[in-house]
Amino acid sequence: VPKLVSSPKYHGKVEKDGEEYVKLQDLLAEFDNPSVCDIKMGTRTYLEEELAKAREKLVMRKDMYEKMVKVDDKEPTEEEHQLRAVSKPRYMQWREKLSSTATLGFRIDGIKQADRDPDKNFKTVRSEQEVAYVLRKHIDYKEETRLKLLERLKEIRGTLEKSHFFKRHEVIGSSLLLVHDQPTEGVAKANVWMIDFGKTTPLLESETVNHRNSWVEGNREDGFLFGLDNLVNLFENLDTIPPPDGLQDGQQSMS
Repeated sequence: VPKLVSSPKYHGKVEKDGEEYVKLQDLLAEFDNPSVCDIKMGTRTYLEEELAKAREKLVMRKDMYEKMVKVDDKEPTEEEHQLRAVSKPRYMQWREKLSSTATLGFRIDGIKQADRDPDKNFKTVRSEQEVAYVLRKHIDYKEETRLKLLERLKEIRGTLEKSHFFKRHEVIGSSLLLVHDQPTEGVAKANVWMIDFGKTTPLLESETVNHRNSWVEGNREDGFLFGLDNLVNLFENLDTIPPPDGLQDGQQSMS
C-alpha cells in the first residue's frame, strides 16, 4: 500500500494470543463525537480471480438465493426459484448492479451518525439523487463540512493520479472513510482516508490500469478513479441535486 497521507499511518506489528496484527493509526482519535460514512469504491467489489474460481467450481448457493429474494423476489430466474439457489458469479454481478457501484463507481456501505446506531441499510441506494439525499443528511446539511470533505477528496484524487503504485495495482473492495465532527465550540472537523486494502493485488510487469476505463474481464480495471470523479462531482453539486421522488430534505439548503 502506498505511503500516502490518504491512508492510516502504519505503527508496526503487534502479537496477541499467538496471532500477529498490523497496528494502524486510530482515525477517530482527533474527533470529539464523530459521524462516519464508509464508501466502497470501484465498479466491482470482487477480484477477477474470484470470478474465475467461482466459475471453475460452480456451486449453487442457497444462502445467496435467500439474500437475493430478501431484496428482490422477482430477480431470480424460474430455474433459480425451483432450485432455491443461485451461483456465486450470478450473485456477485447482481449485487453490484443493485447499488450505485456499477453506475457511479462507488456505493454507501454504512453510516454511523454520532448520536445513532450504525446503519447498513443502503443496498438499493443507486441513483445520484438517492446518494446525494443520504449524504446531505449524513453531514447535517453543513456547508462547512461539505467543503472540507470535498477538498480532501480532491487531494486524495490528485495523490492517486500521480502514484506509480496505484497504476500497478488492482484495487478492489477498498473504501473511503468520511469522518466529520461538529464540536460544541470551535470549527467543524472533517477528514477522509483510504482504508481496506485486503484485495489490493499487483498487476503483471507489463500491465497498468488507469482506474477510469470500463471493466472488461481480463483488463483488471477497477473503476476507483471513475467512482472518485463521480463522488467529487456529487459533493461539488450536493446542494443542487434534487431529492428522490416522494422525499424531502430536512432543510431546504446547506448552511
